[in-house]
Formats: sequence, C-alpha cells, structure tokens
Amino acid sequence: MRRGTTAQADDDALKSARTTLTTRQTLGLTLILTGVLGATAMAPLSGSVVLLSLQIGFMSLAAWRVFLLWNSRVQPLSDTPQICADPSCSWPRYTVVAALYQETAVLPQLIERLTDIDYPSDRLEGFLALEADDVATIKAALDLPRPDWLQVLIVPPGAPKTKPRALNYALARCSGDLITIYDAEDDPDPLQLREAATRFIHEGDSLACLQAPLRIRCRNKASASPFLDRQFAAEYAALFEVTLPAMSRLALPFPLGGTSNHFRVPVLRALGGWDAWNVTEDADLGFRIWRAGYRLGVIQRPTYEPPPGPLPLWLPQRTRWLKGYLQTLAVHTRYSEGMGWRGWTALAATVCAAWMFSLALTSIVAGRLPHFSPLGSIVLVSGVIAAWLLKHRGVRQAGGSYGLGDMLASLAYWCLLSLAFAHAVIRLIFEPHHWDKTPHQAEPEPDIAMIDGADAGRAAA
Repeated sequence: MRRGTTAQADDDALKSARTTLTTRQTLGLTLILTGVLGATAMAPLSGSVVLLSLQIGFMSLAAWRVFLLWNSRVQPLSDTPQICADPSCSWPRYTVVAALYQETAVLPQLIERLTDIDYPSDRLEGFLALEADDVATIKAALDLPRPDWLQVLIVPPGAPKTKPRALNYALARCSGDLITIYDAEDDPDPLQLREAATRFIHEGDSLACLQAPLRIRCRNKASASPFLDRQFAAEYAALFEVTLPAMSRLALPFPLGGTSNHFRVPVLRALGGWDAWNVTEDADLGFRIWRAGYRLGVIQRPTYEPPPGPLPLWLPQRTRWLKGYLQTLAVHTRYSEGMGWRGWTALAATVCAAWMFSLALTSIVAGRLPHFSPLGSIVLVSGVIAAWLLKHRGVRQAGGSYGLGDMLASLAYWCLLSLAFAHAVIRLIFEPHHWDKTPHQAEPEPDIAMIDGADAGRAAA
C-alpha cells in the first residue's frame, strides 16, 4: 500500500520534496543571502552590483521570452498524424483518473463530461479516486449514473493527503497502456484521447508524455473577479499556447500542467509515479521524465477550465503552485545526473527569477534599494513588453483578445504574484507539504452565442 502512494519518496528521499532542503543546500543558501545582505548594508558599491544583477536577470528573462515567442509557431495540421476514423482501428487501452476531494458540487458535471469522451468504451478504464474520509463525495459518486468503464476508487487514509498520493494509488491499480489525469472542473475535448494515442503510436517509445493545452473559460457574465479572471486566462494562454509548444519544439523539458497530461503507463511506473510530497507534482514529474531520457510533447485539442475566482480563492491556489515550484527547484538542483545542458537551460528562468526576488528583498531589508538609471528603466520596459507580447500571442492563439487595458492591468496582477511568492516562501518554511484545496462550483449552462465555435457545436450536439 505504501508503495502505491509514496513510491518516489520511498525510493530516494533526496529526489523527493519530502526533504525540502538538504543540509548542504541550507548552508549554501544561508551563506549567499547573508553575504548579499551584509554587503548591501555595509558597502554602497554593493547597491550597484545588486542593480546590475537585477538588470542582467531581467534582460535574460526578456530575451528568453522573445526567443520562445519566435519559436512558438503553430504546428501545421499536415504535420499532425491523422486520427484514425476506421472503427476497426486498434487503439491502446486508456486509463482516465480524476482525483477528487470534497467535490460534490461539480461531480455530476465531471461525470457527464467524461462520458462524452470519444474513445472506444471497451478500451477505456476510469477511476474517480476519492479520499476515504470524503463521505459526501463518495456517496454522490456511487449514486450518480456512470458509464460502465468509470469506477469509484477509495484511497485509504494515509499521509500526506495530497492529490499525487491519490494518483499513485490509482496508478498501481490501472490496466491501461496509457493514462491521463483530469481535475474536477475540467471539460476536455472529446477527441483529446484519440489525438494523444495517435501521437504515442506514431512517435515511438521515447515519447513518454503529452500535455494538452489548458484554456480558461468563464461562462458567468457577472463574474465577481473579472480582473483576475482575464489575467489568469492570459497567463495560462502564454504558458500553454506559446511557452510549452516552443519548449517542446526545442526538445527542452518543461513543467507539466496539473491536468490533461497523458503518459505511457510503463514509463510512469518505472519512475515511481508522482512525488506525493510535492504540492505541484506535475512540475516535478516533467523534469523527472526528462532526466530518465524520455521526451515530452504537446497536443492541440484543449481542456477548458473555469478561473479560480476572487482573491481569497486565487491567492491560496497560486501560493501552492509557487511553493511546489520552489520544492521542484530545490529537488532538481541538488543532484546533476540526467539533466544535461537542455535541462539546466529550462531551469535557468526559474533560478533567474528567484535570484532577482532574493536580491530585491535583501536590498529592501538593508534599506539600500538602488535608484534605477535610464539604462535600468530601458531594461525594465523591455522585460514588461516581452511579457506582454507573450500573453498577446497566447490569448490570440486561444481565440481570445488581449488589449491595452489588459496589458496595463497586468502590472497590478504581477504585484499580486509577488505577494503570492512571498506567501509561498513562508509556507515552504512552516508548512511545506500542506495542500491548499481550491473549491469548485458547477459551471452554468453554456450560452451558445457567447462561446467559441468548437464549444458551440458541442453544446448544440
């Protein structure tokens, strides 16, 4: 049982977020921060060094974003293997897993959407992985009509109580050749499994994982948080429509999304499944797949999700994500085997961002935050414009709009991200493995005239 839920942590604690920082990492980080803080406080010249470091870091991020934007051209449909329309086609067995906790409100909607999956039912297997103490969701799942291939799987009590632990329990019991993960609020394209299976068949065993694009869709016209909804959607679009396809094309590893990722089951089992102690388990798994010598890719058919909602819901979710990214950064920088120059390149942006935050924080504490020179202002503006261009391209590619008002509003959104990052650092110290649950509500029925064509066709059908 323990093997089925915390396999990665049991195999090697140093390669799991169960150990937040090793003694060597703690000592090194302490020496660096103390040195920077002391130098900034004692020597005025150090303020210039801090400023230069911030400028170099910001320009590096800006250049990286422009480079990804340049490499983010959409894969032509002619290059994508055609999905077999012949009923006699031999499809691999597919396992669908949704790990849920306290999700009675959206469970009927989720089951309906999973039922719409267009894949041979005799080749499908599905699990609703529910925690043993979640009596209400278990009862609702057992009472609701479900397709024959979709089962209720009770995850026994244990620690840590996290989504990846439940996923590992399901992985140990699945019989599929391929497996995909969905969240409670997901609305996947019905043909997504067929597209992923086709890619796996055509590209060989070296391809271990495919990530579907996640698109934010708000069907509630009277949203309580239009600012956060639009900025969150733009952020997702920049990541899933531009950044990840570009990184895939460049043969780089990348952090997976928490849902709609598709895996080869034998590879996933060989890697020990998900790290049950990492609260952003998908980011960690993407790099572990790469370090094992496999490739990651992306597909085109999306999964739609609602935005998290107002600030009291957005902030804990974003704090958990950032805490998990810091856990992943700590894990994957304390051993070198299997990463390669491409892997370290993919981590460089995260390291750069964390380093800039640390320098800015120590400068503020020391009371010597340097004044920006004209050159520094140019660097700052360049970074902001690069981020805007990335979001603009992503939103347009997802079928939305991103105007001047959204660009200006993103400045305030970035301030909120800084707040979430500060929360994540504090939570990483005091509650590294606590899982902040994001509550979900059922979406209203779609307004066919107000949503995109693909969704309108599905709703009409």
